[in-house]
Amino acid sequence: MNETTSDHPAAEPAAVPAHVAIVMDGNGRWARQRGLPRTAGHRAGAKSVRAVVEECLRRGVAVLTVFAFSSENWRRPQAEIYVLTELFMTTLRVELRRMIEHDVRLRIIGDLSPFSSKLQQLVTEAESATQHNQALTLQVAINYGGRWDVTQAVRRLLSEVNEGTLALDVVDESALAARLVGADLPDPDLLIRTGGEKRLSNFLLWQAAYSELYFSDLMWPEFDADALALALTDFARRQRRFGQTSEQIRARHSSVMEPS
Repeated sequence: MNETTSDHPAAEPAAVPAHVAIVMDGNGRWARQRGLPRTAGHRAGAKSVRAVVEECLRRGVAVLTVFAFSSENWRRPQAEIYVLTELFMTTLRVELRRMIEHDVRLRIIGDLSPFSSKLQQLVTEAESATQHNQALTLQVAINYGGRWDVTQAVRRLLSEVNEGTLALDVVDESALAARLVGADLPDPDLLIRTGGEKRLSNFLLWQAAYSELYFSDLMWPEFDADALALALTDFARRQRRFGQTSEQIRARHSSVMEPS
């Protein structure tokens, strides 16, 4: 995919995705290409998050979910994990005022129990301070995995069935989906992965079942507002069928446009 930062048409308002999800990949490789430590890539990547948030606000995207730390990232060197958690706390403190000013609601999804009480308290305070904001919901996935998400939802279902508060015969896809994290938000319309890799890496596996996928060769620290605009323009050109044929989609659109 050839990506540039030249002028490009904006996506039509009706075709702007309500929910954009991003696997922010390539921080370490970006740093290595420049002879820098991997931690420098993570710090540079934090700036890209701000740029993408601002572009989502400008474009009218309602929800942005970013994959900051996966459940598999615990396998990384302890020094890198320490820097990642410290960077997250520092960024959260710095950006909280900006989120409040720009009407951004923060939500953290994932299992926070392995992290320090200091980090957990900071998350609680930031979520509380932004809970009534409405311009954009920013979900940050930390110690998150799609399989973990489905597993914890199944456990909740089993617990409710065992307690007698939920009948087994009403357990269906909707019941499970309602117990996933972020169940009150729409599923991602567009899922972006940077860094040139083409896989989901255990991110929003259930929620991304019908997402449009967009893979960028840019490393995450290189991904800016122009790069996101290109992804949104690409999304606007696609026809989302959800199992229907193109003919059915065209017929439905024609019937909607016909005068009554």
